[in-house]
This record gives sequence, C-alpha cells and structure tokens, in this order.
Amino acid sequence: MSLSHTNFPNEIPDPNINGCRATREILDRIGDKWSLYIIASLAKGTMRFNELRRSIDGISQRMLTLTLRELERDGLVSRTMYPTIPPRVDYELTELGQTLLVPVMALVSWADTNQLTIAAAQERFDERSDID
Repeated sequence: MSLSHTNFPNEIPDPNINGCRATREILDRIGDKWSLYIIASLAKGTMRFNELRRSIDGISQRMLTLTLRELERDGLVSRTMYPTIPPRVDYELTELGQTLLVPVMALVSWADTNQLTIAAAQERFDERSDID
C-alpha cells in the first residue's frame, strides 16, 4: 500500500533532520523492553515500586529502577517519596504520560489484531530455502 492511500502526509520527513532525531530518541525510550510494560501498569493508577515489580513478569529490581528513572527524566512518570520507615515511594503517570496511553493502546490493539498474520508470515519466511 502506498502512503497516498493512508492518513499520512504525502511527504515523509527527512530522517536526518533534528525533528526526526528527537522522534527517534523518544521512540527508543518508550519502545525499549520495559517502558511500555511500566506505562501500561501505571495506567491503572498509582503504584508502589514492589507492586510494579510484581506486575511486570521478568523485570529485575535494577532494570525497573533504571527504567523508572528514565521515564521520570522524560516527564512521563512522577515519583513521590513519603518519609516513613521504611520509605514509601509511589509512581504514577504524569499528564504527559497519560497522553501516551492512546497511541500505546492503539499499538497494543494493532499487535493483538495482527499477531496471527505476523506469525504466519514469519513461518512462511522461515520455511523459504532461498534465504542466505
């Protein structure tokens, strides 16, 4: 399908200009292995660190800490620390993070709708004998 048959503009931006570089950096951030899991988990509301960790199968404490820090740096997640013993730390999506839910859920929906088609294409590709 050509781009003229989609909702995209007729011209694709040059990937070497600054706007595209910034877009690529943002997509790298939210498209990493764990960020979307964290964003989806926080869509349900404020969560403590260990609640988040339990809700995301396979994430290590270190990776959760690093990813939360980056999402906070990007303004997508807020961190609130309460002076209790032990300290209580809550995480939630910021207003900016909330705006990310619509495109993220669209991507999740697209992946869900197309998972069988993609699996079939991968199987056909893998069965080809002409691949080096």
